[in-house]
Amino acid sequence: MPSLARSRLVRDVLLVFLGAVSMHFVTTLFHPFDDLNPTWTLQSYHHEEIVIDPPPYGEHDNNKKHDNDNPVLDHDNRKGDKPPSPLRTAVTPVDVLTTIPETELVHHAPGWTIFKNLYMSNGTFYVVSDKPRSEFPELLYILSVAIPALNTPENIQARLPTEQQMDFIGTKNALRRWGPVRPGEKNRIWSITGSTWFFNDPLQFLDHYYHFVAELLFGTWAFWTGSFNATIDTKTWTSSAPPIDRAIFANNPPEGIRDKPGFNSYFLRSAFSSLTVESERDWADRIFTTINGDRAYYLDTVLIADRSAAFKGKLCGATSHRIAAEAYEPLWDDGRLQKEWWEPVRREVLRFAGVEERTMDLGIEIERAWEEEKEKAVKALGGNQDALSVQIPIAKEKTVVTYISRQAARRHLIREDHQLLVASLQEMTARKGYELIIIEAEKLSKDEQLGIMSRTTVLVGVHGNGLSHVLWLTPSRYLTVVEIFFPGGFTHDYEWTTRAMRGRHFAIWNDTYHTYPDTPGVAYPEGFQGTSIPVYGPMVAKVIEDRLDGKLP
Repeated sequence: MPSLARSRLVRDVLLVFLGAVSMHFVTTLFHPFDDLNPTWTLQSYHHEEIVIDPPPYGEHDNNKKHDNDNPVLDHDNRKGDKPPSPLRTAVTPVDVLTTIPETELVHHAPGWTIFKNLYMSNGTFYVVSDKPRSEFPELLYILSVAIPALNTPENIQARLPTEQQMDFIGTKNALRRWGPVRPGEKNRIWSITGSTWFFNDPLQFLDHYYHFVAELLFGTWAFWTGSFNATIDTKTWTSSAPPIDRAIFANNPPEGIRDKPGFNSYFLRSAFSSLTVESERDWADRIFTTINGDRAYYLDTVLIADRSAAFKGKLCGATSHRIAAEAYEPLWDDGRLQKEWWEPVRREVLRFAGVEERTMDLGIEIERAWEEEKEKAVKALGGNQDALSVQIPIAKEKTVVTYISRQAARRHLIREDHQLLVASLQEMTARKGYELIIIEAEKLSKDEQLGIMSRTTVLVGVHGNGLSHVLWLTPSRYLTVVEIFFPGGFTHDYEWTTRAMRGRHFAIWNDTYHTYPDTPGVAYPEGFQGTSIPVYGPMVAKVIEDRLDGKLP
């Protein structure tokens, strides 16, 4: 009996061995070593991948030096009609367990780029593609070296990107680096699934309410929704844009994105409550785990935002100096942003603050009232719309003028001028039937501030962070920001943002004003940051009155 058992054991071992050899032979015969024509995978599934037509970029030589001219945007196609989407979907076999999908460019503008199937190893992003390099934007319009920005030739040169920030490799090279070591094994790529926002800005700008919310994330949402031609459901106020899974602030510690008043955190957690946030330590961990370069992370869909790269574009670098301009303006001009594109974010924040839905709908009610008044006026003029030389005045009971006083702050008005401004606003609003609210923001909770802003039509204040609240104003044709500067001083911060909200901005220099397109050049004269800023209150009140009467459309 023992000899019979031993013979059966030997037989069983031989059968297992022969089975293993046979399986190895079959796997070797059919395994897709040819990465250019994969025909079979061990664990294949179907994934909807974005495929794009060649984008309307200007022709450029990747070896050629460029000035501030934008080589990658066609700014001539700015018509009111919505162009056909450059995005189309196709079902393509994708399996990052055994294959390495090629990188696809979804959309690009200077400083703003969305990739599908991007890779990171040892801190370097890799575009894996067998397409000509010329089909991708130049590197300096995508990324930069994330050091503090100074306006010197040496610093500008030091921030120019190299292959250490992003490299381009073919599919065979990618397989050699990260492909399966042996047939049938998993490759050495680990997936970061879903959608990622990757912010490459240095610590310098992100601990500030305006730069973080009203510039970076305002531009991010515009570029994200416009790139995917997102539609807005005006019943639920939701966007069809892909949901966001994580935001990576690769060069900032956790406290680096938190401003002193706390509005950055308030916004991020109210607008995107499910968002996973990673800081520089988390990104350093990912780099550390791929430091040898023999493994990589795979990013399914990623938006890369880079401030220095945005300044290489015409709209930001030579015109407004607002990075969001590169993200917003071409998409708006091409009809890829709906009128209500910002409303899902605005309403999510206001809901968090406890604002009622009927208050959020004030803009819709104002527009409806305006249309009714216009119809009456046209009818009274015998149906001749050309006879209406000015806009219809706003419905008075819906109008709130809010003045943010900064008299306790480091930058504020001459005391007597502040008092005259308050008196002038009180007289005008009482006479016209408008509501006037005067606040010191630091004495109110965030919920209280947002509750007031959700009803505000006209926001008045000295140049300062509080004017970032323009993002929460009642969206209507009468949305107005009146910004008081030290005479001769000007910056585009709130001027550009107000226009992006389809409102009207007035820059006040004591007893005169400037408005687009007659805006002054950027300047910071002595006294800009001071405590003796002059203003003539009656003139400010007259500007607001004329604006709401339709005389300053």
